[in-house]
Order: sequence, then C-alpha cells, then structure tokens
Amino acid sequence: MIDQHFVFDPVNTKPKIVVVGAGGRLGAALVREYASRDETIGFTHAQLDLGQPEALRRTLAPLPFDVLINAAALTNVDYCENHRDEAMKLNAEAPRVLAEVCGEKEARFVHVSTDYVFDGEKRTPYTEEDPVDPISVYGESKRAGEERVLAANDRALVIRVSWVFGPDRPSFVDAILRKARAEEQVAAVADKFSTPTYTPDIAALLRPLLDSAAVRGIVHLANRGACSWQEYAQWALDCCHEFGVPMKARTVAAVSLGEMTNFVARRPGYSVLATDKYEQLTGETPRPWRAAVADYVREHYGKGR
Repeated sequence: MIDQHFVFDPVNTKPKIVVVGAGGRLGAALVREYASRDETIGFTHAQLDLGQPEALRRTLAPLPFDVLINAAALTNVDYCENHRDEAMKLNAEAPRVLAEVCGEKEARFVHVSTDYVFDGEKRTPYTEEDPVDPISVYGESKRAGEERVLAANDRALVIRVSWVFGPDRPSFVDAILRKARAEEQVAAVADKFSTPTYTPDIAALLRPLLDSAAVRGIVHLANRGACSWQEYAQWALDCCHEFGVPMKARTVAAVSLGEMTNFVARRPGYSVLATDKYEQLTGETPRPWRAAVADYVREHYGKGR
C-alpha cells in the first residue's frame, strides 16, 4: 500500500511515474512494482478524488512526471447500474480530464479498462478489433471512458484487464476461500467465463509498454487461459489443500448465472481477452492463470496465514 509517511510536495517531488487509484487492488500493486526502479508516487481516493475534475488539474498540472497510470474507477457493477451519472462521471469524464492533462504535459497516459465492454455473446477470445457492446451501466461507462481518453489524447494507451485479483484488496477468490474456510458447502457460477489476472503480473506485463511511446490505442493484458468462476474457485481451493491451508470445503458446487437473483446488473457470460497483440508487441507471453492463482494462494494464504 501507499507509504503513509509520504508527504506530497509539488515543488521538490519529481516522480517519473504517477499512479491514480493507488489505494485499490491494482493501483497498489503498480506503485509497489515501479517504486523499486523508478521514482513513483501514488494518489489514493482520499488524496485525489476523480469526482472533482478541477482538483485533478490543480494537483497534476504543476507536477512533473513522465507517465500517469489511471487505475481508479467505480467498479461496483451493481451500484453503477442504479447510479449512472456517478458512473459516467468517474469512469468516463474523469479519465478524459486526466488524458487532457497528460497531453498538455506531453506525458504518457495509461488508462485501465475492462472486459465488461463486451456483451459476452462470442465464444472465442475477444481481440482489440472486436466490436464492443456493453450490457451494463458499468460496461457502458468504461467504454465511454475508453472513447473519451482516445479522443482527448491520441498518444494514450488503454489496457483492458479481466477478473483482477491480488493481495491489496479482497476479490472474488478471497470471498470464496473465506467461505470455504468456515463452511463445508460453497458454490460458484459455472457458465460465466473469463481469465483471472494477478495484479503483480499486470504490473510486470505493463512495464515494456510504458517504455515504448509508439504503443498506443487499446491492448488486452491478462493472464493466459480461460475458466468459469466455478473452475477458478475450485482451483484456488485445491491449491489451499495442496499447500496445507485449512479449509472445511473440498469442492465447489455449480450454479448458473441465471440463478444469481441478487445481481442487479447483467454480466457478460463470456469475456475472455485475447493477448496476441500484446505478445506481438513485446515478444512476451503472459503466464497461465492457474500458475498465478497458485502463487497467490501460496504467498498469501500459506505458511499459517
């Protein structure tokens, strides 16, 4: 997480990389990864509110930096469904302001988007050239953010990620394991497919794209492979048993997406992201999601944690 002793001084602080949304699951991982090599600072929601565009300009305009990564967003899919104006303000309008600020400063701008811009009707991995058709307000707001960013700054890079998990904030896998530790019966959706993507992997995979100003537009960035929520949960649970992490449950039962009556917003049934473009650009191949999940369980649930 962010160093609580850090005092932001726009006169004496000259970071190479700025991360907006540094208190979140991905933002915290980005700061941790890049601070080891570059002068990096992160702004949490408390320090920089996306809902206040003039504050964004006032804070960032005088600050010298080479790269700004926007990992902040309103990501509660069901909340967004009933709060369209707020979702559009935070997920579309604020990124446009950040893109403009970076354009004026001739700094690189990277905006994080989502697999939820797709409708889920396809059954092979989505490429960057596939048409988008979001089926929720969250997806609509994120797609609007992509469009506004790219219109405001033709050098901007938009990365789409999927099913993000990591140690800084709980995600789906943590909720499942918490329940499996306390109960013998757990279940997960078996007919919704995408790719779990580990935050340290995103940070490492993004690095070569930061170093190439020629890379712009939209790039998919995810771990390799595909699975359902049920398969994802079962693999994480299997890893716990393999690494000696006490769990009451041993299997994850299947439920259908249609049975999730507590969902307010629709979710795409299939939103696997193809990473061929990334691999062609960098010569690097993301590792499989199973390896990433196993590492996460070993490092953050093992050793008696």
